[in-house]
Amino acid sequence: MIYSTIGVMAVATAIVVPAAVTHAADTPPSLPSQPYQWRNVAIVAGGFVDGLIFSPAKEGLAFARTDIGGAYRWDKPAGKWIPLNDWAGGKDGNLLGCESVGVDPIDPKRFYLALGTYTGSWSSNGAIVGTADGGRTWHRTDVPFKMGGNESGRAAGERLAVDPNRNSILFMGSRNDGLWRSADYGVTWSKVNTFPITGRTNGIGTTFVLFDRTSGRRGSPSKTLYAGVSQDGPGLYRSDDAGSTWRPVPGQPAGLMPYHGVLADDGSLTLTYGNTPGRNGMSRGAVWRLDTHTGEWQDITPPSKGGDFAGLALDPRHPRTIMVSTTERWSPGDTLFRTTDGGAHWTDLGPASVRDWSISPYMTFGDAAPKLGWWIGAMAVDPFHPGHVMYGTGATIWASDDVTEADAGKPTHWTIGASGIEETATICLISPPAGPHLISGLGDIGGFRHDDLTVSPRQGMWKPRSNNTNSLDFAENKPAVVVRVGTGGPGACSEDGGATWTAFKTAPVDRAEAGRVAMAADGSAIIWASGGSGVFVTRDRGATWSACAGLPDGRTTVIADRANAGTFYAVTGGQLYISTNGGTTFSIRRALPEKTEEVYATPGRSGDLWATAGENGLYHSPDGGATFRHVGNLPNAARLGFGKSAPGRDYPALYVTGQTATGASGVFRSDDIGVSWVRINDDAHQFGYSGQFVTGDPRIYGRVYMGSNGRGILYAAPVAAK
Repeated sequence: MIYSTIGVMAVATAIVVPAAVTHAADTPPSLPSQPYQWRNVAIVAGGFVDGLIFSPAKEGLAFARTDIGGAYRWDKPAGKWIPLNDWAGGKDGNLLGCESVGVDPIDPKRFYLALGTYTGSWSSNGAIVGTADGGRTWHRTDVPFKMGGNESGRAAGERLAVDPNRNSILFMGSRNDGLWRSADYGVTWSKVNTFPITGRTNGIGTTFVLFDRTSGRRGSPSKTLYAGVSQDGPGLYRSDDAGSTWRPVPGQPAGLMPYHGVLADDGSLTLTYGNTPGRNGMSRGAVWRLDTHTGEWQDITPPSKGGDFAGLALDPRHPRTIMVSTTERWSPGDTLFRTTDGGAHWTDLGPASVRDWSISPYMTFGDAAPKLGWWIGAMAVDPFHPGHVMYGTGATIWASDDVTEADAGKPTHWTIGASGIEETATICLISPPAGPHLISGLGDIGGFRHDDLTVSPRQGMWKPRSNNTNSLDFAENKPAVVVRVGTGGPGACSEDGGATWTAFKTAPVDRAEAGRVAMAADGSAIIWASGGSGVFVTRDRGATWSACAGLPDGRTTVIADRANAGTFYAVTGGQLYISTNGGTTFSIRRALPEKTEEVYATPGRSGDLWATAGENGLYHSPDGGATFRHVGNLPNAARLGFGKSAPGRDYPALYVTGQTATGASGVFRSDDIGVSWVRINDDAHQFGYSGQFVTGDPRIYGRVYMGSNGRGILYAAPVAAK
C-alpha cells in the first residue's frame, strides 16, 4: 500500500452558523443566553492578506485568507467578503489562522480550509475543515501536525489542493510533517511516506501542490502532480503515478526556493522564486517557466530593481499572459509586472496605475497617496473575466476590472477590494460618555476615532502617528480629554475626543514607550507606567514628569479612580497599591485575588473596583481594594468593561469576556452587579481568542464593543424581539 494509514483521523462534525445569523448559544442551563447581532466596526482590512483564489467552477466565487484573521468567501451580490471561521475560539482559538484554502475545481459548493496559526510547542495541532454546501455546514478533521498561518512563508501556496478530475482526492503539504493525502473529500488523511521531504525545511516545508488536469480524465485520479518545497536543493518535485512516488524535476534553478507555481493546460509551469521563504529578508528572486512536455526551463524574470518576486497569476484562457509582483522592494517600492508573450516582454503596471482608496482613507499611512503595496504574495486573475485581477498586500486587497488596458499601453484603475475583511489586532478600546462612541488602539496602524461605526474614519490614522497604541484613557468627568501611549511614536493628548492630538513634549525616560497610561477623573494628572522603565506622573500634559514614589521595580498597571480625581491604583507583583495624592506616592493596599489578570475602576463610583482572575472568575471591591468578594457564577473571566445601566437600574451594566464551561469564547453581560449573567455571543461567533478586550457603551444600553486579535473590532446589540 503506497499511502500509509498512520495518522488517519477521526471526524467530528461541526454545524457552523453563517456569520450574518445569530442564535442562542450552546451554554449550560445555569448560564442563559440572549441573542445578539454581531457586526464589524468598519476599518476595512488593516492586515496581511496572503492568499487569493478564484474558483474555476463558478463565476464570481473567490476566496481570501489572512494571516491572523481567518478565511473569507466573496459574496458577489452583496459586494463584500464573508468570514468563514468565526466559530474558532476558546480552546480552538489557534484555528482562526488559515494556512491554505482548497477550492474544488468541479463542485463550487465544496471547499476546504487548512487551519492553524502557529507551530510553536505551546500551540495546538491544526485541523482541516470542509463543506459540501457552500459553508452552511462543515466537517472537521483534526490532523497530527501543526500549521503556521501567521508564520514565515505564509503567502506561499496553495498547500491544499483538490484533484480536478476526481474531486474526492486532496493533497496537503505540511510545514513539519511532509505530504498528506485524502481520498474521501478530506474526511480522513494519511501520510504519503514516499514523499522525500518529511521535515521542517526552512520552517516552511511544502509550499504548494499542483495537479495536471490534462494527465487524467473525469472520474479518475490525475496522474501528474507537482509539489514545491521551501529549499534550494532541489525545491520542485513531480509524481507521474497519482502521488504514489516522487522525484526532483531535472534542471530546476539552484540557490532559490519556489514560492508560487501555476500550471497551465498547455503544459507550461510558471514559478516565482526567492532566496528566503518570506515574509522578510527576501532580497533576490526570479521567475522561471518550465515546459513540462520537453523539460526545457526558461528564465523569464522581469527587469526590476531589487529582483525579489512572489505574487503570481496566469490568465487560464491565455497561459502566456502572466502577472507577477515584487514583494519586499522597500525602495523605490513594490510593483506589478504583466506579460502577454510568456515573459519575452514585460510591462510595469505601477507607474500608470490610477488608485481609489476612499473606502480606506488610512491607506495613505500619512503620505499623499498610498503605496502600491508591500509583502505582495497573493495575486489572482478571474478565470471568467481576464480584466479582473486582485492582489493582497500587508494591509489590504487591491482590485482592478481593466488590467487588460495595460496591454494597449493605457493606465489601469484600482480600488480597495477588501470590503468585509476586518483584520486588525486590537490592543485597547474606550467608549467615552460624550463625543465619539468608540476610540480604539490597534497594532501596526495606531488607532482610530469612530463617529460612524459603519465607515472607515475619513481622517485616517492619528497624527502624530504611532505603530501600536498600547493604552488609552480619558478623564471621566471631562471625556473630551484623552491620552494615549504606544510604540513607534510619542505619547499624546487630545482635548477634542481624539480628533486631534498633541505629542508629549518630553518623555519621562529614554525610550519610554508602550506600557499603561491612566488619566485623573478631572484630567489634572496623567500617570504612565512605561513597560519596566518605571511609573511617572505629569500634571502639564507631558511637558515635565516626576517618578511616582512607593512602587517596586517591575511591570506595573495603573488605573484611575473614575470619580475621585486624586486617587489612582497600581497593580504589580500580585499586589494592589493606592495613591490618594494624585500619583505622587503610592502605598500597598493588599494582595489581589489569586490569578488576577486585570483591575478595573467603575465609572462614576469612587473606590469601586473589579478584578478578573481567569479561571478563578470575577471579584468585586466596593471599598477601594480593602476587600474583594468573589462574584457570580462565571466559569472564566479575562477582561471586563462597563456600559449604560439597564432600564430601572443605576449601576453600569458589566461585560466580561472569557471562556464558557465548554471551553468556547464567551461574552457575558450582567445588569445586577454580577449576581446573574447572560451569554451574548454564541458558538458561531467566537472570533478567536477568548480574552478579547471589551467595553460597553455608556450611552446605549446593551451595546458592547469587543476587540479581537485578527478579526478587527466587533460591536453588537440585542436582537429585537419579533
